[in-house]
Amino acid sequence: MSAEVKQLLHEALKLPTDDRAELAAELLASLDESGDSGDVEGAWAAEIERRARRVLAGESSGTPWEEVRERFGRDLLKR
Repeated sequence: MSAEVKQLLHEALKLPTDDRAELAAELLASLDESGDSGDVEGAWAAEIERRARRVLAGESSGTPWEEVRERFGRDLLKR
């Protein structure tokens, strides 16, 4: 990750939650426009279904959102 991208990320993380979510959605949408994504929606639907089945079968209890958010934030800041 370049210094410019790290600085941009640092600034983006200061935004309010709603603004960060909107920015993330726009960035992800721009990746989908590349044409290389194949059936992204179908792949996500299959993954969500697989995960839901594991939870319903008692094979996974998941991870609390607070823990995931903290870990993700730490990982992003390390870059």
